[in-house]
Amino acid sequence: MSARRASPAITLVAVCVACGLLPASLTGTSIALPDIGTDLGVSLVSVQWIVNAYNLTFASVMLATGALADLLGRKRMFGIGLAGFVACTAAAGAVSDIVVLDVLRGAAGIAAAMVLTAASAMLAQAFDGPARMKAFGWLGSSFGLGLALGPSTSGILVDLWGWRAVFFTHALIAAAVALALPKLAESRNPDATGVDWLGTTTFSGSLFALTLALVEGPQLGWAAPTVLALYAACVVLLIAFVVAESRQERPMFDLSLFRQPRFVAVCLMPVLLAFGFVCLLVFLPSFFIGITGMSAQRAGLTMLLLTVPVLVFPVVAGTVSKTVPPRVLLGASLLLVAGGAAWLTTIDRTSGVGTLLGPLLVIGTGVGISFGLLDGAAVSTVPASRAGMAAGMFNTMRLTGEAVAIAGMGSLLVTLTRGGLTGDPGRYAAAGDAGTVANKAAQGQIAELATALPAGQRAAFTDFVSGSYTTAFHTVLWLLAAVCALGAPAIVWMLRDRTSTVDELAPVTP
Repeated sequence: MSARRASPAITLVAVCVACGLLPASLTGTSIALPDIGTDLGVSLVSVQWIVNAYNLTFASVMLATGALADLLGRKRMFGIGLAGFVACTAAAGAVSDIVVLDVLRGAAGIAAAMVLTAASAMLAQAFDGPARMKAFGWLGSSFGLGLALGPSTSGILVDLWGWRAVFFTHALIAAAVALALPKLAESRNPDATGVDWLGTTTFSGSLFALTLALVEGPQLGWAAPTVLALYAACVVLLIAFVVAESRQERPMFDLSLFRQPRFVAVCLMPVLLAFGFVCLLVFLPSFFIGITGMSAQRAGLTMLLLTVPVLVFPVVAGTVSKTVPPRVLLGASLLLVAGGAAWLTTIDRTSGVGTLLGPLLVIGTGVGISFGLLDGAAVSTVPASRAGMAAGMFNTMRLTGEAVAIAGMGSLLVTLTRGGLTGDPGRYAAAGDAGTVANKAAQGQIAELATALPAGQRAAFTDFVSGSYTTAFHTVLWLLAAVCALGAPAIVWMLRDRTSTVDELAPVTP
């Protein structure tokens, strides 16, 4: 179909629904993790890879799939990505082998990268001028909607029909989007030269080695030869990636952009927010289910306290930024996230909505403000001729930050919980060693562990393990607060006014 016969409105709807589904597949799946672990009877490491594999491959191949879309056709890549996402996600809901499930989630991440990169290019092709800016504003809102509604909708699905319903529902939505393919226009980049396979391989390998080291660290020991070898491999591959990109005439990851402090600041923002927000989207549901005893549905609905402000405040930020400098708003957003994370350390086994309301709303408000500014800022901090490259690098940094932050927080929670449990060795030996108990606690399966003990010990055991995990969670929250609080002045400083030919930071709102 020619571009003139294609429908821009259908393109916008198809792109926004598809791209809203991609983050929902991350945050929504986190609600299902405790049920998956219990149903399949698998270890924490295996369950973590359901999330990590998706994020890891999504981030690793983003730039490569973008280059392939330019070369083979954006509509074709969009269709292939949707087909792959449907097949892998539907299969994930049908299998009962955790290794197969993890592999399918990794494959779904590759398909998600195909969809996102092709969708962005199709949107740019379908709209011009102010209409294009507005269309990308809607695209940014769809990301926020997916992140926000993923946990709550998945919680309802898990309670009604079980964890498999989450994957089947996501597959059905992607299949419905595919029905719009005949109404979409095909486009290519006539100057496309192919894929930088060396850069893709070294970057993917480095990220995989780092993620695997973070996941296996608490299990094998942080000084274990395997873990140290993985860190070494990460560094070697990262150096190889930098060398490979510096020698490319047209690199997929233009490292020279990192000489611009404003661009570095914009790329660091989603990395900081990954620690202060995305990690909570993944790990708070397990805390609610395993520690406070909430059902999956109630945990998902409680997460709305965190996610609803993310839907509201991007528009507010776009309006306020006309009078308040965006760099001030971005700094304030990080301070709000830091303050909310510190406030959230008041949670314990008895916490209800009254305790959670304040800190979750504060964190969500800070994230919502930044979401209203970042997508536009990513391209406005560089010359217009490099906007496409900047957007690709920004999204890669965002997804890479999420992958590393989730793996790191999960590992830290297990390590700290195990440290609290080893203070009383052998007290509840029938439930397993400290490592096993810490892993199960992180999966929200404390009640299941307690069944291995005599009835008279179960209540005390539950209090003991819940207390250790809660203390570990508090420690991690303080670290998240510190990261965001220290990052705020650094971001404001890097975004200060300089003599530059690029535009000021500009929000993109629908």
